[in-house]
Amino acid sequence: VQLVESGGGLVQPGGSLRLSCAASGTIYRLYAMGWYRQAPGKQRELVAGITNTGTTNYADSVNGRFTISRDNAKNTLYLQMNSLKPEDTAVYYCNEVLGVPGGPVNYWGQGTQVTVSS
Repeated sequence: VQLVESGGGLVQPGGSLRLSCAASGTIYRLYAMGWYRQAPGKQRELVAGITNTGTTNYADSVNGRFTISRDNAKNTLYLQMNSLKPEDTAVYYCNEVLGVPGGPVNYWGQGTQVTVSS
């Protein structure tokens, strides 16, 4: 199983980006998923999470600006980021608990850089 992220890049303050995280391989079931980020010199933090039933939660710093969603048919997780701020600059990682042969396993994406700067 592999998670492949895409959608990062350079954007001006106030702009938008959409991150995607596609899972491939033998997957029986999708459990909870989330997006994390890590800025230079800081610990990795949870940005947004979504359960297998669609319940979402957000960090206070992104609530109202970011939206997490999932397409179970495509095994893909998304993060729509609007009204981006310089403090959103970080490497963003997707995290998914997937049902695979042998039982549920926690997987991480490779990370995608998001830079918010004028």
